[in-house]
Amino acid sequence: MSATVKSGEAVGPEAGKGRATGARRVRAVRTKGGLSVRLDVRATAVGLLLLAVALAAAVALIGSGDYPMTTSEVLAALTGGGDAGQQYIVHDLRLPRVLVGLLVGVAFGVSGAVFQTVSRNPLGSPDVLGFAQGSSVGALAAIVYFQADAFGVAAGAVAGGVGTGIAIFLLAWRRGIHGYRFVLVGIGASAMLYAMVLFLMTKANIVEATRATTWMTGSLNGRGWDQVEPLAAVCAVLVPLLLFFGRPLRMLEMGDDAAYALGVRVDRVRIVVLLTAVVLVAAATAAAGPISFVALTAPQLARRLTLPRWLKGGGGAPMPGPNLVLSGLMGAVLLVAADWASQRLFGADQLPVGVLTGVLGGGYLLWLLATERKAGRV
Repeated sequence: MSATVKSGEAVGPEAGKGRATGARRVRAVRTKGGLSVRLDVRATAVGLLLLAVALAAAVALIGSGDYPMTTSEVLAALTGGGDAGQQYIVHDLRLPRVLVGLLVGVAFGVSGAVFQTVSRNPLGSPDVLGFAQGSSVGALAAIVYFQADAFGVAAGAVAGGVGTGIAIFLLAWRRGIHGYRFVLVGIGASAMLYAMVLFLMTKANIVEATRATTWMTGSLNGRGWDQVEPLAAVCAVLVPLLLFFGRPLRMLEMGDDAAYALGVRVDRVRIVVLLTAVVLVAAATAAAGPISFVALTAPQLARRLTLPRWLKGGGGAPMPGPNLVLSGLMGAVLLVAADWASQRLFGADQLPVGVLTGVLGGGYLLWLLATERKAGRV
């Protein structure tokens, strides 16, 4: 199938001045069958760069450890070469961990972009709104009251996350779900769920408390194919579903009235994408624990990388549009890079990846709050 590419066009308030003002350049690709696709040149370049960085970080992470391997050895083992020892290390020990990291990063990045778009608030993140805490309550309940195995803990995390999402929707619903009310209800639910986490910890014995604390930290240690396969299946179904709603989500950012005028069924779109994002967050949390701040930072960083210079005023307000693909790729890059750093930068004292993302993400949150306050939005 051949295609024709139209010349690039600049869009934005200063489109006529072209690249001198940093206006966005868009190319229209039209096939012989009549299908037309508009590609943002800068966003496409950033997406390819993020994909390359994610794959490079994954190869570097597979090659790291007590038995270091060069890049050529890792690639050989991944393609069926190498000796039996290298095959075992790569395919049975390290590759599943890296794949879980990539999938969890994509899930958190995409779901974070959905929440921030629907709430129209940069603080609208699953870990800020209480969904991660809901998954933690479900997992801890499975550990403390049922002494559940890994599958039971994962099921409890999914049930807790989905149940929390439904409860927040019902509490925030008043002739529809609106951004600030949704955020405020989520923050209140997060505080209540954290209290429930502390209560469950007091009910646990020393063995259960240790297991619960390890899970709540958020870690990729010991992750195997048992976590990869179900998470890959969930992402394969839900991520394309959310991408399908990319255009309605972009319309929602212009406001409900504008979205209604453009034919978007606002309430239906909100409910579908939020429930889908909640299940995606719950599945990712079940696989790796409540790794904090990836869902908050990935969409923001992805948007800032594609931000034209004429939009960089006003406190760095993000570019319109959910940027779901770029957010997912950024989430994968952040999580895999953080996992590599947690293993290699602290000597023999390896940190769980959730500790490192919490420290870095907390600093980013403080900077974001300061920026929003300077811009007069908080």
